Amino acid sequence: MPHLTIEYTDNLPQFDADQALLALNQALVASGQFEEEVDIKSRAVRLHTFLVGTSPGGRAFVHAKLAILSGRSLETKQALSKDLLGALHTACVWPPGLHVQLCVEVQEIERASYAKMAVG
Repeated sequence: MPHLTIEYTDNLPQFDADQALLALNQALVASGQFEEEVDIKSRAVRLHTFLVGTSPGGRAFVHAKLAILSGRSLETKQALSKDLLGALHTACVWPPGLHVQLCVEVQEIERASYAKMAVG
């Protein structure tokens, strides 16, 4: 734990998903909430079909969803969200003329029902 998923629109050619994931994972490690080698699992999904509002163009987004085990304080979740948003913002040179929304969502996974096993 945690699981981090980035969804980003494919009209962001400068967005380097690998670099963004690394920057976000580093922010999570720096938070002191997670162990680097056993906890953080991240992935990026490029969205080919998307729409922001009703405009057919000129808009894009990157949405980071962090799923963590329940039990952390609101302040901790707010700090994680803020840190991830900052890491996302600096992860790319955003194209001029394109309205880009950066979003971070923190979700809780019920601790009692979460199962995990390491193999190998």
